[in-house]
Amino acid sequence: MRFIIFALLLGISTATFAQGTAKPIELAPDAPERHIVVPGDTLWGIAAKFLKDPFRWPELWKMNAEQVRNPHRIYPGQVLILDRSGSSPTLRIGTLKLGPEVRVETPPQEIPAIPASAIEPFLSQPLVINPGDFDTAPRIVATQENRVFTGPGDMIYATNNADPAIKRWHVFRPGRPLVDPDSKEVLGIEAVYLGSARPAGEPGDVLPLELTSVKQEIGRGDYLVPAERPDVMNYVPHAPTQDINGRVMLIYGGVGEAAVNSIVSLSRGKQDGLEVGHVVALYRAGPMVTNRFEDDRPQANQLPDERIGLAFVFRVFDRVSYALITAANRPVLEGDRFRKP
Repeated sequence: MRFIIFALLLGISTATFAQGTAKPIELAPDAPERHIVVPGDTLWGIAAKFLKDPFRWPELWKMNAEQVRNPHRIYPGQVLILDRSGSSPTLRIGTLKLGPEVRVETPPQEIPAIPASAIEPFLSQPLVINPGDFDTAPRIVATQENRVFTGPGDMIYATNNADPAIKRWHVFRPGRPLVDPDSKEVLGIEAVYLGSARPAGEPGDVLPLELTSVKQEIGRGDYLVPAERPDVMNYVPHAPTQDINGRVMLIYGGVGEAAVNSIVSLSRGKQDGLEVGHVVALYRAGPMVTNRFEDDRPQANQLPDERIGLAFVFRVFDRVSYALITAANRPVLEGDRFRKP
């Protein structure tokens, strides 16, 4: 019995110590007393107005883990009020007084977590295919009249393992392997998006499909994957609960270095604990420097890693994730590290 009581007291004191040593929330230097939400606002943008570290947004709202994944909606027209009266600042929704006039009410549209325009192609298109999935993915066996160049409205014909109940398909072909810079393991194959198609006939030995959009040439041997649209609206920026370390694998947009609003792929995914809404800190590895002093003996020193930015994870696969760079004080390069902020 004494042991049980001791264990309980130890647990309570440990929890109290952990809470007591948690880093206090730091407000942004010019944090407003209130903010009226307007169309075009994002959760990240509003969080940056109030907080030095926007990923601590759930703490400002006093959210629990379930509310982070399914938060209360924030809509244009609402007033967010900063309350500094307690031991730590909190945010709440206030009311906005309007004068009498005729208004047309439309259903409110909640604000997104990050700018939808910056990530739209990466939400609606396939990005990563597991190497083993190529054995079971439907393939195109023929095009209308064996055309080499296809366009919207043309017919293509897929193997009969394509489910006719699926109403929209993406067409892709394998691209670059996504290689973990540390382990050199192939984490997935990049999917090169070619276009979209929909069922246009009765299934038989093949499934007839009509092309609805074409981005690149589509032909025999190309693959199909069901079209999906992941939702990032219901997630707020928050730090991972567990330690996580990885590397930036690729930068998108045809540039050698990334800045704010650039898209990068990360070498960790669902299996590693990453989820949509996580914010990770980006680091440049510290170099090794060698010096000679008066005794003429060289001395090597490893400089510490330097934090260079933040990235918001908006799409997650089993072993790979995609993130939007939301803050950067230096250019981000392929091979830079990321970890829990």
